[in-house]
Amino acid sequence: VHRRENWGKNLLSIIKGFKKIIEENPDIVLIIPMHRNPLVRKPIIQGLSKYPRVKLIEPLNYADLIETLKRCYLVLTDSGGIQEEAPSLGKPVLVLRETTERQEAVIAGTAKLIGTDSEKILYEVNQLLNNKISYKKMSQSNNPFGDGKASEVILKNCEDFLKNKT
Repeated sequence: VHRRENWGKNLLSIIKGFKKIIEENPDIVLIIPMHRNPLVRKPIIQGLSKYPRVKLIEPLNYADLIETLKRCYLVLTDSGGIQEEAPSLGKPVLVLRETTERQEAVIAGTAKLIGTDSEKILYEVNQLLNNKISYKKMSQSNNPFGDGKASEVILKNCEDFLKNKT
C-alpha cells in the first residue's frame, strides 16, 4: 500500500480492514512489504505491529517478491505492477483503490476493485477465503498481461531466424 490517494484517512481504513481480517481469521498471516515513505510506514507500524500474524517487512527485491507471490493465497494491493504480476502466478488480486489503470485485469476477472472501506476489505477477503468457486474463478482467469512465456517464444523465434540464415 503506497499510493498517494490512499494516504491519511484511506490508509487508516485499510489498516482497520487488515486488523479485521487478522481478528476474524485465526489461520491468516499478512505479509506487508513496507514502503519507505514515512507517511505510509508510520501508520502501518502504529496500527499493525502488535499483531504477531502481521509480518511488516522491508521492501522486497524482485526475486523475493515473485517467490512471496508464489507462496501467498491472495493479494491485496494498490500497486499497478502487482496487479500485473500476481495473475501470472494464479493469485487473485483485490485492488485497494476506487480506480485502476489496469482495467484489463478487472475485465478479465484476475483483479477486483474493492476500494479502501474496512468492511468491504474484510468481506472480499472472506469471500476468497471461504468460497472456493469465487477463488477458483479469479485464480484461473486468463491473465490479460500474457501467459509468462514471452521469453520462450522470443528465444524460439531467434533460433528459427538464425537457422534460416545459415
